[in-house]
Amino acid sequence: MHPGPRNLITDVGGLHVGNAEDHAIKTGATVLLGARPFTAGVHVMGGAPGTRETDLLAPDKTVQEVDALVLSGGSAFGLDAASGAAEWLRARGRGFAVGDQRVPIVPGAILFDLINGGDKAWTEAPYKRLGAAAAEAANETFALGTAGAGTGAIIADLKGGLGSASLVLPSGHTVGALVAVNAIGQVTVGDGPYFWAAPFEFGAEFGGLGPAPGFDASLPPRHKGGPGQATTIAIVATDAALSQAQATRMATAAHDGMARAIYPSHTPMDGDLVFAAATGGKPLADPVWDALHLGHAAALCLARAIARGVHAATPAAADPLPTWRARFG
Repeated sequence: MHPGPRNLITDVGGLHVGNAEDHAIKTGATVLLGARPFTAGVHVMGGAPGTRETDLLAPDKTVQEVDALVLSGGSAFGLDAASGAAEWLRARGRGFAVGDQRVPIVPGAILFDLINGGDKAWTEAPYKRLGAAAAEAANETFALGTAGAGTGAIIADLKGGLGSASLVLPSGHTVGALVAVNAIGQVTVGDGPYFWAAPFEFGAEFGGLGPAPGFDASLPPRHKGGPGQATTIAIVATDAALSQAQATRMATAAHDGMARAIYPSHTPMDGDLVFAAATGGKPLADPVWDALHLGHAAALCLARAIARGVHAATPAAADPLPTWRARFG
């Protein structure tokens, strides 16, 4: 396996990502758009999720494809970002056909970034406009770090961020991940610069430092804040032809990458969630073994994307925590 040409989730053909930010508020939204509707699944392992339209992603539900997926800051207010993206899609004739109407299907998930040094004294929450702006900005290339849904993210001891990574498999399928890292825990080991995801790094995509030389498992894990103040939300995608059940299994397997990159993960205070998207361009030669490899690649991509998001974060005024680069160079 090797990263795709951009090392972004948009190496999966037909997918585009757009970001929109408000740096005064320290928040933002990220939208994943397909050239056409795509199959999607979801798996939630955190104890405090915030979601929109995730129930319809179950394999037994009527609607089998979605038009977009949205990741946003803003806690419950941020769910409006999906409404903004849906209105943007409807204006362009996209959506599930119901009579003479089009209803865009836009599941979303949010993270908590309301206590991060930004000015939250809005009279009208910004998320609907941010969702529409992110959809408008969707492209094959996009910024990482302090961008989109990762703009106001923080983790236990560093600034968080938006990350992405990809892999091309020997089967010819491509897998990618997109993540907003706002975890309660750490993505680095102890007081040092070494990423938990280091064993899975390709080249020097997040510094090339290699694994930490040591770790004391007897020490309690570090964490930030209190209940409801964290969450890592992600999307993994592939060009494979998957059913909703298979996409859900890929989302489930991708959580392994979250556990490899964040210490601790899937806590009662996190809303850790992974969407899966399948554009359907390439059939599976072997439904059992190809599905196994897709899940494995999704976990690898997600672990790397988490580290890349934190590694790429940039400083801004009133940040409550330093960036990885500011602290470790």
